[in-house]
Amino acid sequence: MSIKENIENLFKKIPEPVKLIAATKRRSIKEIQEAISAGIRIIGENYVNEAAEKFQILGKNVEWHLIGHLQTNKIKQAIEIFDMIETLDSLHLASKLNEEIRKTKRKMPVLIEINSGREENKTGVLPEDCDGFIEKMDRFENLRVLGLMTMGPLVKNPEDIRQFFRLTREIFEKTAGKNIPGIKMEYLSMGMTDTYKIAIEEGANIVRVGTLIFGPKN
Repeated sequence: MSIKENIENLFKKIPEPVKLIAATKRRSIKEIQEAISAGIRIIGENYVNEAAEKFQILGKNVEWHLIGHLQTNKIKQAIEIFDMIETLDSLHLASKLNEEIRKTKRKMPVLIEINSGREENKTGVLPEDCDGFIEKMDRFENLRVLGLMTMGPLVKNPEDIRQFFRLTREIFEKTAGKNIPGIKMEYLSMGMTDTYKIAIEEGANIVRVGTLIFGPKN
């Protein structure tokens, strides 16, 4: 099946309010251009350097989301490319990002990454620390918190990820109910190729899909 056919099939399966991000790590410009021609409006990149090379060619024809960890030494470059950072995972990063964004007189939309599986080898805010983290976000006037994102642990059976998506949705709903000034729970980004259907069932309105669009990586 072609990239165009893959995307058409996905659009049939994904309900209207849910945003589809094409995860384009290690995908060629030609592949990404095909995806854009087929209706993709948001691409997600994991690495700032790789995104920068693609951005020089593709520019602002699409919306750019950072879906991988942001290192503080890449912040200046990242804010020139990305429309949203989906992986805000520490107050230190928030402070540095806010500082750099201030110089541009912009506000950067961000999602707070939740380490829903409490995995030591992964970044993200632990579920039990989320309340305190969010309450401290009001000091960063150039960041717009618009929701949450989670990866969840790698699982063999996609159904095993449901509990982690559900936990993240519960945090999302609890936070939304508090009506914290400056914090808007608009987006819940969860799910990839194997798990996007479960993510949508559990409340995701952004899904990040790579293999189902482009096929296996070479």
